[in-house]
Amino acid sequence: MAPNAKRVFYVKYLSSPIYTQIIAQRPDVQLDRLENESPDDVAVPILSAAHVYQAGASRQVLAPHYHVTPALLDRTPNLIAVSSNGAGYDPVDVDACTARGIIVVNQSGGNKEGVAEHALAMMLTLSKRIIEVDRRMRAGPNIPRNNYIGRELLNRTVGIIGIGNVGGRLAELCRGLFNMRVLAYDPYLSAEQITARGGEKVELGDLLAQADFVSINCPLTRDSRYMIGAREFGLMRSDAYFVTTARGFIHDENALAEALAGKQIAGAGLDVWEQEPPPHDHKLMAFDNVLISPHTAGATVESRENMARIAAEQVLDILDGKRPPRLINPDVWPAYRERFARIMGFNPEG
Repeated sequence: MAPNAKRVFYVKYLSSPIYTQIIAQRPDVQLDRLENESPDDVAVPILSAAHVYQAGASRQVLAPHYHVTPALLDRTPNLIAVSSNGAGYDPVDVDACTARGIIVVNQSGGNKEGVAEHALAMMLTLSKRIIEVDRRMRAGPNIPRNNYIGRELLNRTVGIIGIGNVGGRLAELCRGLFNMRVLAYDPYLSAEQITARGGEKVELGDLLAQADFVSINCPLTRDSRYMIGAREFGLMRSDAYFVTTARGFIHDENALAEALAGKQIAGAGLDVWEQEPPPHDHKLMAFDNVLISPHTAGATVESRENMARIAAEQVLDILDGKRPPRLINPDVWPAYRERFARIMGFNPEG
């Protein structure tokens, strides 16, 4: 290892061994691993020398003291970048990083196929009532078939909230496979951009009122936290389904339970939770028309490998002074360039 090695660390796990394999090809880069329980005599030298933190994307997997907060940044004086393992970056205080000249990047698009397929699978399973009839058949004989008549997806309407990488792929699948009409609510994209992704730009209320399926595919931010609550569920049709593969805290779990109990909507498919994994006695698990999974939409072999490859290559680009393509806080760039030059000893790009 070179004496002036570039230092990267992570806590507990990486998306795939591919990350380690790519980093290992660079003798000037040292990769360190910490555990949530690592003692200070192990953690302090690694944190104090680190240039990049390859951070877990789940707030539950990481111990609170490894969430990217001002307290952690105080312990990492040489940090120039935080790289999330996935598309989400819940454990990262982006504003705190920006204030110190540290860039934040994610791996958006790396798991879009896995997550979009999962959302579509939930739509099919709910609409065809597969999970309901499976549970009923396991419970006893003499199933009343006519009680479980489903609906087809052909020519129906899907409302996509956040038509980025995952939402755009879901729109493509819905249009191509089932000739579905795609409504999209995304305040960050123009009507022309949404049209190019196969959707019609609408306001949130119009989407909720018209869609047969409402799919959440946006990141968790200050603006999206609890954006779907009692009022929004009340706007949905009684025969519509709610599906989310995005992040917990975007929808209000209590409001969803009340909407289901009141038969305001037909059912829900939930891959994300406020507490992950959710408790076994969670109120939403009591409904037969709720399909659940423990944040596994993007947990495919292919998605994990894609995200690990993207992450490793992006980290190496950062360490080499290149501007990363998945920059979450672009406004930090002037301050980051100064920080980078002071810590790394050379100027980054532009």
